[in-house]
Formats: sequence, structure tokens, C-alpha cells
Amino acid sequence: MPRPIEQTYRYCPECGVSAERIGEMPFRCTACGYAHFFGPVAAVGGLVVNRNEELLMVRRAQDPGKGKWGLPGGFVDPGETIEQALHREVLEETHLKITASRYLISYPNLYDYQGVVAPVMDLFFVCEVDAGDQVQLDEKELDHFDWVCPSPSRLEQMAFPSNRRAIEYWMRAKR
Repeated sequence: MPRPIEQTYRYCPECGVSAERIGEMPFRCTACGYAHFFGPVAAVGGLVVNRNEELLMVRRAQDPGKGKWGLPGGFVDPGETIEQALHREVLEETHLKITASRYLISYPNLYDYQGVVAPVMDLFFVCEVDAGDQVQLDEKELDHFDWVCPSPSRLEQMAFPSNRRAIEYWMRAKR
């Protein structure tokens, strides 16, 4: 049964004393004063669009969301800007180099990793890539891709609600 990350803090990570209030946000240790705020981590998603205004959608090969559709992207690494993470993630997952990008929108998300659910802030960008580049998927993470004008049935198969909302927003904005 998935549980929020704040419920996994049963002991203070600083001094090891048992938590008095499990699940409270922020976590506060009454013995040493350590506090942990469980803020969302940052992630990026690339709405990679080709000359025909088709969107690159990728199918996940791993959980969470194995077998469902999403956008190229992932978590921002420590010391990395949002833009650097966007370029790195799209390149790692698809071998496509971003030539231009513009911020689109952000949505909160919940990421369930092995039953622990953490808050995430997903930042989405519309991306252009070199027309001569060919998609080559990172087979450890993705098992298929399509260039599509997303249909309602495809959007129902999304791994993350935030990805779906970003695509729907993009589709409304381009009308």
C-alpha cells in the first residue's frame, strides 16, 4: 500500500531518536531539533514537437507507470538548472538534442517509488530538436515512441496526470 514519504520517518535521521509524531509535516525531532520539510523535488518534461506539430510520446519500460505513455523527462539533479536537466533528460532518453525550448507550465505530481509517495513539481517545456536527428530510446527506461496528435484515448493511458494536463494545456494554447 503506497504511503506518503512523511510517514516513513519513524526515527530522526540526525540523532536516531524515535519520532513522536509520525507523518507530521514538517518532521521535527523533539530531542535534537532537526527539521525536515518534505518539499517537492523538481522534475522536467519535454513536449518535443516536430515540423508537423506532432508530439513525441514515449512509453515507459519501468515502474512507475510501466507500459503507459509519457513525455521525455525526469528529475533535476543537485547542482543542475532546470534547463540543463531538460536538455540532459531528453538527450539521455531519446538521443535528441534540443535546439530551442520555451517554458509552458508546471503542475504538481506525486511519484510512487516502491510504495513511498513523494511530492514532485513538474516543469514542462515545448522543445524543438534538429529535424535530422533520429529518436533512439534508452531501452532501460522506454520501450516505444510515437509522433502523434494526442487523442483522448492516448491521453487516458498516461503514466502521470501532470503529463496529461501539460499536453492538454499545450493543445488548447496552440489553437
